[in-house]
Amino acid sequence: MESIKQDSKKKSMIMIQLSLLSAIMVVLAVTPLGMINLGFINGTTLHVPVIIGAILLGPRAGAFLGTIFGLISLITNTVRPNLASFAFSPFYSVGETSGNLWSLVICMLPRILVGVIAGYVFIWVSKIDKSKIVACALSALIGSLTNTVLVMGGIYIFFGQEWQALKNIVFEGFFSFIAMMVGTAGIPEALGAVILTVAIARPLLALQKKIKI
Repeated sequence: MESIKQDSKKKSMIMIQLSLLSAIMVVLAVTPLGMINLGFINGTTLHVPVIIGAILLGPRAGAFLGTIFGLISLITNTVRPNLASFAFSPFYSVGETSGNLWSLVICMLPRILVGVIAGYVFIWVSKIDKSKIVACALSALIGSLTNTVLVMGGIYIFFGQEWQALKNIVFEGFFSFIAMMVGTAGIPEALGAVILTVAIARPLLALQKKIKI
C-alpha cells in the first residue's frame, strides 16, 4: 500500500513539473524572449525548458516537452510569420512558395529529439560525472545543437530550391544562410542553454534528490 502511495505521489509530482515547464514555454512564447524574430527565421529560448525537463524527468518527458515546443513553433510561424515560416508551417506561404507536410516534420521532429537526446546524454554522462555540472552542460549543448542542425538540415533537404528562389530577398546563397544561422543564432542559443541549464537544473536535481522525487 505504501508503495502504491509513493508511485502515485511520484506520478503527481512529474505531472506538476511537466505542467509548470509547459506553462513556462507558453509564457516565453507570448513574450519577445521565447521566439525571437530575426527577420528571416526565429531564434528561440524554448529549448531550455525542454532540456531542463529532460534532465530532471528523463527522455520521455523531454519528448513530451519537445512536442509542446514544436506546437508552439507551428502556431508562432503561422500567426507571426517571417520569411522562412513556410518551412515550419504548412499554413503559410510567401509568394509562390508554400509550406507543406515536410514543414511539420521540420517543426516537430527536431524539437522532440532535443528532449530525447538531451535526456539520454544526461543519463550517460552523469554516470561518470557525480557533480552533474558537466552532464547538465553537455546535455544543454548537444540538445541545443540538435535543434539547430536538424532544423537547418531539414530546410536544406526539403526546401533548398524554394529558399534559392528567395535568395535575392535575404542571401546570395543557401550555404551563406546556414553559416550565418549557426554563427548568429545556433551558437549563441547553445551557449545560452548551457549557462541557464547548469544554473537552473543542477540545484533542482539536488532538491529532487533531497525530497526523493
